[in-house]
Amino acid sequence: MMCPRLSLFHVIAIISISIVKAQNILDFGADERAEQDRLQGTIEELCKNRPLSEYFRLSTESNCRDAVRCVGNDFAGGHTLAAVRCPTGLLFDLDGQTCDWATKVDNCDRLTKPRLARPNFKTDEPVCPVGLLQCGDGACIDKLLFCDGNEGDCEDGSDEVACTIDEDPNAAPKCDRSQCVLPDCFCSADGTQVPGDLEVGQVPQMITLTFNGAVNSDNIPVFQEIFREDFINPNGCSIKGTFFVSHKYTNYSAVQDLHRRGHEIGAFSITRKDDPQYWTKGTYDDWLAEMAGARLIIERFANITDGSVIGMRAPYLRVGGNQQFLMMNDQFFIYDSSIAAPLGRVPIWPYTLLYRMPHKCHGNAHNCPSRSHPIWELPINELDRRDDPTYDERLSGCTLVSSCSNIYDEKQFRTLLQHNFDRHYITNRAPLTLSFDAAWLEINKGFTRVLADWIREKLTSQSDVYFVTELQVIQWMQNPVDINSLRDYAEWKDKCDVKGQAFCSLPNPCPLTTRELPGETLRLHTCMECPNNYPWLLDPTGDGFSFKK
Repeated sequence: MMCPRLSLFHVIAIISISIVKAQNILDFGADERAEQDRLQGTIEELCKNRPLSEYFRLSTESNCRDAVRCVGNDFAGGHTLAAVRCPTGLLFDLDGQTCDWATKVDNCDRLTKPRLARPNFKTDEPVCPVGLLQCGDGACIDKLLFCDGNEGDCEDGSDEVACTIDEDPNAAPKCDRSQCVLPDCFCSADGTQVPGDLEVGQVPQMITLTFNGAVNSDNIPVFQEIFREDFINPNGCSIKGTFFVSHKYTNYSAVQDLHRRGHEIGAFSITRKDDPQYWTKGTYDDWLAEMAGARLIIERFANITDGSVIGMRAPYLRVGGNQQFLMMNDQFFIYDSSIAAPLGRVPIWPYTLLYRMPHKCHGNAHNCPSRSHPIWELPINELDRRDDPTYDERLSGCTLVSSCSNIYDEKQFRTLLQHNFDRHYITNRAPLTLSFDAAWLEINKGFTRVLADWIREKLTSQSDVYFVTELQVIQWMQNPVDINSLRDYAEWKDKCDVKGQAFCSLPNPCPLTTRELPGETLRLHTCMECPNNYPWLLDPTGDGFSFKK
């Protein structure tokens, strides 16, 4: 009988296990140790200058479902290899670093992602004049050219490789409370400190209900049930929410009425393109067209003329790094709410990006901004999604309520809401962000009622709980006052309790086309005059001109 043939993947995996056993249990002699050293050397060569989070293949002849990554060995030193195998029917995609359908994976003939040259930031002796740093090929260029988003300053491309928060030579400094003062700057070493140095018991528990995507007839009934006229905050004003609006399929007459009632409108892009890398790797011009263009469309067709569209959220929470935030500053966006803060014992307060983020870059494809930007970040604290937080094993957190994949019934949903409220309320009362895709509430029958009942309970049982917009959170942080002063807090009195009818009951259902979406006829519902074309990236007003930087 012939022995089964083992792939290089299995050989290395078996060898790496044998090395550990041999080091801890048996001594097979000099020959065996020499072989172990040689194999360990092979592993070290594979792991040299390779990020620990990067998966790669050991052979293109083995199963394309298999991949490995390097793991630091804290006890014996060096590295070992950790293996992963995709489920049947899926292959490992090197570019996406995840398992995907076989028809979508076209890199089974490659062992690894392209290995990019890295700059020489750390040398025993200075190798470049003051103010210059060395590229991977030895050339010295201006320090400011590293990680500026423009490839090619180093001929080998190494100027845009080492650009994480911890590597960027032009990274924002760590928090300095003596220099970072309200109202324009807020930071703390670990992100958990309360603004204004108030006692926690004097801080209002702010809850932001945020919705991502189009606003239309499919979800307007959901919003009406959640934001009832009789849901009143302790200061006498109706509860408010924030809507990050994407363009396609949005009814702008409904957006106009949400704004009339005092809800906040933010930008969520024009295309909401279903390609996470498009957002993660987006250029300055991509973000400009998507977000500044989306705001222009909202302002024109929802007739929002007060300059209040000042916040944005990235689709799929795929942060665009420094390019996104450079665009935001240039286009007078005040805040972003796309960065996830990892689940921890104490939640994170919003902060400005003038100083370094107080938490690790979690999720978001690890493309958080590394440089200093005069932008507020309202991070999304991950939610604890365990059914029983007292006894259940620890699970990874979820950012959007609608992404908590283990929530199937009304009781679980209610437990999720209450437990995460308690986590914020009894620690530092950092704002609790409850973010939804409205379709999730529509699909899960009864969940909208559970949310509305929970809101009613909070409002009737606790006088220090406020449902506010993202902007109102920033306003309070810029001028923090205790709960006893909130009834007359001017910043929260704007559009306090709006009644009356919508601006128009029969909006124009404009049937439109655009050369950017050939073959499609789309309706644009607006109380304003119909444009010539369906607004899109190159023509956000629908008048036929290009939107440029």
